[in-house]
Amino acid sequence: MKSAKKIISALMLGMFVFSAAGCDMIEKTPEGISKQVVAKVNDEKVTKGEIDKLVKQSGVIASIEQQYGTNYTSNEEAMNALNQQKGQLLDSKITEVLFLQKAKELKLMPSDSELNKQVTSQYNSAKKQYKTDTEWKSALKQAGYTEDELKEQMKNGIIEQKVLNYIYKGISISDSAAKSYYEKNQSSYTEKTNTINVSHILLKTEDEAKKVETRIKNGEDFAKIAKEVSTDTGSKDKGGSLGDIQQGDTNYDATFMAAAWKLKAGEVSQPVKTQFGWHVIKCVKKTEYPVKAFDKVKADIKSTLLKQKQQTKLQDTITKWKKAAKITKYEKNL
Repeated sequence: MKSAKKIISALMLGMFVFSAAGCDMIEKTPEGISKQVVAKVNDEKVTKGEIDKLVKQSGVIASIEQQYGTNYTSNEEAMNALNQQKGQLLDSKITEVLFLQKAKELKLMPSDSELNKQVTSQYNSAKKQYKTDTEWKSALKQAGYTEDELKEQMKNGIIEQKVLNYIYKGISISDSAAKSYYEKNQSSYTEKTNTINVSHILLKTEDEAKKVETRIKNGEDFAKIAKEVSTDTGSKDKGGSLGDIQQGDTNYDATFMAAAWKLKAGEVSQPVKTQFGWHVIKCVKKTEYPVKAFDKVKADIKSTLLKQKQQTKLQDTITKWKKAAKITKYEKNL
């Protein structure tokens, strides 16, 4: 059976687009605890029950059980991780509530007929993924939704998309901006990914690195020196060789790679300081491919820049709206 999480979450714009305390006199029954207020957004309450349901639907518990075991409640680290996740879900829920309030305030609410039409379309599309009604209901249960809850989340997602469209209105990327980005980042648009074959000698101090640099300038073999003095146990026995590294590989220190890419084949760098110590770097070989023509990548660049611009505008707007709203959190009730 297809994963209910994947199928349903793909349809969820909802709260996942973004990435007075509860009264002590409430009877401590499961129902009473569920109704405890964990936040207020203006005058609208968010309850513990809503967040608990989101915890279930997001798969947080399953993830923690996988990492810490089913008795995770006795593990302090696991409970800290769970509480952190609950805090993040609460922040997302607050944003969702604020968006729904803004939709009304800004007169962005779709008509009932438009909402019903879109919800029906999304619901039917999700249900079609399953052969039988029994499979569908089983998938809903696994994902932590009733049919009504799923439809409600779909409805909220449609409304929130209206708010997003309002926020994003007028944002565009000009051809000149895309061309400027292209010219500054041509290594990202080569026919194939450029590679560099690198060796290095890692030392604890700058003075040690300078001595190594001098020995290499005087004609000593790089690999021999690496085996003798490098503190990098992973590469010293290989003469300091790190092998071929693709351009943009984030597994390596950015300062190290920036220095390496400045070298020509056969060149050795001056001492380079990173978080790991002092390096003397040798470029053994460089393989660089032709850059794609701008017209071939213009659409991709504009899409990338547009998403960046939209994300910045979204975060700025959320920050502004939250600052203007009256938001109170009661995290002790989570």
